[in-house]
Amino acid sequence: MERALQAELCLVTGAGRGIGAAIARRAAAAGAAVIVAARSQDDCVAVANEIVERGGRAWPAYVDVTDPATLDQALAELEGEIARCGPIGWLVNNAGIAETAPFLRHGRGAEGDTFERHLRVNFHGPRRAIERLAPAMLERGAGRIVSVASSAGLQGYPYAAAYVASKHALVGYTRCAALELAGKGVTMNLVAPHYVDSPMTDQTVERIVKKTGRSAAETRAFLASQNPGGELVTTEDVAEVVLELLTGARNGAIAELPGGRQDGRPAVVWRS
Repeated sequence: MERALQAELCLVTGAGRGIGAAIARRAAAAGAAVIVAARSQDDCVAVANEIVERGGRAWPAYVDVTDPATLDQALAELEGEIARCGPIGWLVNNAGIAETAPFLRHGRGAEGDTFERHLRVNFHGPRRAIERLAPAMLERGAGRIVSVASSAGLQGYPYAAAYVASKHALVGYTRCAALELAGKGVTMNLVAPHYVDSPMTDQTVERIVKKTGRSAAETRAFLASQNPGGELVTTEDVAEVVLELLTGARNGAIAELPGGRQDGRPAVVWRS
């Protein structure tokens, strides 16, 4: 395992699978202790156990980002571990949802208003986690916050108005907050991948297959072709760029991942 970092305690939301699990593994491999947080506890336990088996430090935690009380409870339950490892210095907001429908039908979903649901998870979830953890970072004069947005926070997509709106909200919030954090030792940045080879994209593939009759392979090839790089972004690519932001000094940056690699590293378009 890499041991390039001083000990840090890192909280990753949505860490039970996909991008979040890859970020948790990458942070742990670099020497950080990791709180593997999500609603899916079996997945969180599996990821945390894998990290421990590889010689790292990790603990699963039940966190529903739409319910701030669950974060408070998780931190209380891990009070001893946090005391031993030091305060949470890294926060990665990864938990998210993505649903598709014509924009005029988004407000009439079977589970309620789709716009409100996306904003609760994709925007208010990260915002509340930041509000919970950033004050202590500012008091110490040190901290790193990275939120996983999407290319949907930079452009529009048909049939994804609620998802796109929530990610635009996250991008705008982060840009503003980063300006206020400048020079205070705490940085706030975003990663904005295009289509990622992840469980969320698997769900997209299933929906397209059901609607169009295309094969899963054809659909995945189509989604890859929509990425500027012509390839699906990998979860490991996202994790690599997240770690770069956690260990670096950039503030207010947006790392857009178009797919593919350059010079052995993930292709990145840096935006501010």
